[in-house]
Order: sequence, then structure tokens, then C-alpha cells
Amino acid sequence: MDTRAKIVSGPSCASSLEQLRRTSPSLRVVSGYFDPVLASHAQRLEAERAGAEALAVIVLEPPEPILPSRARAELVAALAAVSLVLVPEGAAMPAVDASFEAQDLADRARFTAHVRERQS
Repeated sequence: MDTRAKIVSGPSCASSLEQLRRTSPSLRVVSGYFDPVLASHAQRLEAERAGAEALAVIVLEPPEPILPSRARAELVAALAAVSLVLVPEGAAMPAVDASFEAQDLADRARFTAHVRERQS
């Protein structure tokens, strides 16, 4: 399966999410930057999916991104726990059950500090 088929961007995000919501009543929706995608993201997404029929992930634009949104969306879509990836690109953002943005910024700071430390 080409996991890129899980990705929807722009104005069609809302309709794709509603379609998934109709077929998966226990749908969970989470948002985050996923910049870069780390093992902790996979673990948190697995935990969010537990007990739900489906998991939709909204990939948001962080301040000073490392990776383009499409690359981040493709990496998130490759995770087995993820059913749908939304890249709003200016479209209205749907309500979420969990927001990873604050944790993502903290994780990214630790990750970049670790990389810099290893380079010296």
C-alpha cells in the first residue's frame, strides 16, 4: 500500500475527516508539528489510537521548520497507527482530541541539542 494515499491537504481536509468520522465513530484526532518525526511520536500516536477505530493526524507548520510539511506528512502516514493525515494549508483546522505542539517543540529542542553535542 502506498501510504501517501492517507494524506489529504488544503480545503478537502474537512470533508475527508467527516467521511472518516462517519465510518469510524470512535475516531481520535490529534495535531502536531512532527518536525522531525521521532520515535516518541510513534509511541504517542500508538497510545492515542488505542481503543479507537481510527486516528487522524493534523500536520501543522512549526516555527522555523526543519522539514517541509509534505515530507513530515509522508513520514506520519507511514506509521501503522495512523488512518488519515491532514495538512490544512490555510484551511480551517478541525477540533482535536489531543495537541502535540508544545511537546513537539520541547522534543525538537532536545533532539537538536543532542545532534549538536554529538557533532562536537
